[in-house]
Amino acid sequence: MTADTRAGGMATRIAKLDDRALVAISGRDAEKFLQGLVTCDVAGMRSGEARFGALLSPQGKILFDFFLIRVAEGFACDIAASAREDFMRRLGLYRLRAEVAIGPFDPQTGVYAAWNGNAADCEGIVVPDPRLPALGWRLYCRRPPDGLAGDYAAHRIASGMPAGGVDFAFGECFPHEALMDLNGGVSFVKGCYVGQEVVSRVRHRATARSRFVMVSAEAPLPPVNTEILANGAPAGRMGSSAGGAGLALLRLDRAAEAARAGSGLFAGALPIRARIPAWAAFDWIDEGR
Repeated sequence: MTADTRAGGMATRIAKLDDRALVAISGRDAEKFLQGLVTCDVAGMRSGEARFGALLSPQGKILFDFFLIRVAEGFACDIAASAREDFMRRLGLYRLRAEVAIGPFDPQTGVYAAWNGNAADCEGIVVPDPRLPALGWRLYCRRPPDGLAGDYAAHRIASGMPAGGVDFAFGECFPHEALMDLNGGVSFVKGCYVGQEVVSRVRHRATARSRFVMVSAEAPLPPVNTEILANGAPAGRMGSSAGGAGLALLRLDRAAEAARAGSGLFAGALPIRARIPAWAAFDWIDEGR
C-alpha cells in the first residue's frame, strides 16, 4: 500500500513495506544488553530516536541489519520480516540472566517509508531515516495513509543504499562491504560488541576491497547474484535492480583495472557501468597507477 501527500508543492511518496516486521525489546537491562551486542551506539538514545545497525557473527559478518527506535517501553526493532523469528531466537541466546523481554511488537503497527516533501502524519512514530537524509523517513503507523502508488525499492536503489536480505544474503557480507561504516550503521567509539575486532581491523588497516556501488545498463539488469566480470575475471555480483539501475558488490581494484584497460564490466553478458554513490566516502583502488 502506498500514498501521496502534498507539502510545499512537492509530492511526498509513502510506501508500505510489507517485507518488514517489528520486534519489541524491553526490560530494565534492554539498553545495556543491546549496547554489548549490536554495531550501533544505543546508549542514551532519546524517545522517538532511531539508529541503524546490525548484529554480527563472531567473524564479523552481518547476520541481521535493522533500525532500532527508542520507545517508552524500551526499543522497537524494524527488521526484515523473513529474519524476525531467527533474530528473536538469536537475541534469546545472548540474554542469559539479563532482565530483557523479547517478542513481536504491536501486530497492528505497520512499517512505512516516506520520501520527498514532508513526512506524513500517522497514528504512531515518525523518525528520519538515520542512514541518509535522501531516504526520507520511517513511519510506524496503526492506520496507513491513503493515496497514490510509489516504489520504495527503486528509490532506495537510486540512492545507492544496499539492504540486507535483498542485495546480499545474511551471513555473507561484512559491514564495510554493505557501506555500514559510512551510513551510521557502525559506531567506532562505543565499547565492544559481537564481531567488533574484525570491523575495527578492516577500518584501521583500510582493507575494504569490496564495496556496494551503483550500476547501470542500457537494458534491464540481471537478477541478484548474477556474476560480474572484469577483464574476463570474477569481480563481484549483482544486488537488486529496478530496470537499468541497480546495486552491485564489486571488487574496487578489479573494476579500476578493467576501466584502465578499457575492457569494461559485464553482468552476465550485459555491459554495465559502475559509479560510487555521491554520499559514500571511498574511491576505486587502482593499483596500476
